[in-house]
Amino acid sequence: MVRLKRHFPLAVSERRWILILMDLMGVNFSLFLYTTIKPYHKGHTKYLLNHPEWFVLLSFFWIVWSWSFDCYEPRVMHRFVGSVRSAFFACLGTIGLFLLIPYITPVLPTRRWIIFTFFTSCCACLTLSRILFYYLFTGRAFKRRVLIVGTGASAKTVVRALKENGWGAYDVVGFVCDSLDEGSEKEIDGYPVIGNLGELRSLIVGRRITTLVVALNGNMEATVIESLINCLEFGVEIVPMNVMYEELTGRVAIYHVDNEWYVALPVNHPLTRTFNKIIKRAFDVFFATFGLLLLLPLFPIIVVAIYLDCPGPIFYTQERVGRGGKVFKVYKFRSMVPDAEQGKPVWACKGDPRVTRVGRLLRRTHIDEFPQIINILKGDMSVVGPRPERPEFVEDLAREIPFYRIRHAVKPGMAGWALVKYGYAASKEDTVAKLQYDLYYIKHWSIWLDVVILVKTVMDTLAFRGRA
Repeated sequence: MVRLKRHFPLAVSERRWILILMDLMGVNFSLFLYTTIKPYHKGHTKYLLNHPEWFVLLSFFWIVWSWSFDCYEPRVMHRFVGSVRSAFFACLGTIGLFLLIPYITPVLPTRRWIIFTFFTSCCACLTLSRILFYYLFTGRAFKRRVLIVGTGASAKTVVRALKENGWGAYDVVGFVCDSLDEGSEKEIDGYPVIGNLGELRSLIVGRRITTLVVALNGNMEATVIESLINCLEFGVEIVPMNVMYEELTGRVAIYHVDNEWYVALPVNHPLTRTFNKIIKRAFDVFFATFGLLLLLPLFPIIVVAIYLDCPGPIFYTQERVGRGGKVFKVYKFRSMVPDAEQGKPVWACKGDPRVTRVGRLLRRTHIDEFPQIINILKGDMSVVGPRPERPEFVEDLAREIPFYRIRHAVKPGMAGWALVKYGYAASKEDTVAKLQYDLYYIKHWSIWLDVVILVKTVMDTLAFRGRA
């Protein structure tokens, strides 16, 4: 690692942008080489200048695929081997899609080795950018030195998130008690309790602290607020525990919200605004129509396969809870034997014996969900959103799980952030874990996030990573 005498702390977002710019330089340089070595373009630099759209399109494809393969998540980009692996698969998807689009991208060369050169040079450039990034920006000189205010459950949760996902960007110095007392604990998860609120100012200066993570359980007293305000004059960053946790993990810490629920939960989330609703609906109609066109040629094959494997209804309808608690009927291709539940709702589980042979294939590829395109066009569902749950389970879960009904603030979706990050729920414990991702999605919704989730879902489909 490069050792610098001075400290240049970089936030996760700053590191992400540095790596993105390095990667974009790499993939565009590879395209330049690819188009230059083609026999009928060799030496014609002016020809490249007449086609800037090639570089714009390639950059867009790279951003989509790299985000879908988590290339810029903190836990990935600060681990060299994992970062190179993610970049390799993102590169494969980017170049494959880029070269398959006719008319607006360079025509395919007559010699296949040139395509291989494009891919090889791109992988080499991406690997080089990661070597440089890892060598230059993961040293201690660029880490943010973190002091955690609090020693309770919230503090323990956030330090685990920092250890698992933020070790390349953050250097945890220790904890301070949220009072003027020393406290009983001397060490938490291997990090020392180095003082109390009265010593906060001296600790910031003496330990060169750049980030204070406020992880307190219960009300913040006036003395705590005053101590934190007094620290601002040192230029220190003050981050609530829930904000740090969401940035590192992509989910909301629902059990550590306490009185700051309005900060952690999706109050006035993006889909409360009319313009965003219009964009979201247009997105749904476009992709649902596109999905319907893809399904039509496969429809006769799926129908025959379902019936021959296990005679009975082709479609399966079930009541689900949508936005605002409205109950609607969801459509699916039947993947289980007829009358599988015998009138009693049962959680589906891995290796469920009620699933037919064809049904197992449909579930692994998510094809059993395709009839929900009708629900999307009707307006009951969205292409992306929290997965809809059955009314029988909702009442139970809402009583036992904090904030569960917030999932109903938006339309449920065929694909979802919780689905691609965690998978299907087969128990209440799984539902709690997925709820944290659903709340993150609602709070941080954007069309960009929807696109990333869709690409991840397509990859899961092609890799047969659906439920068994």
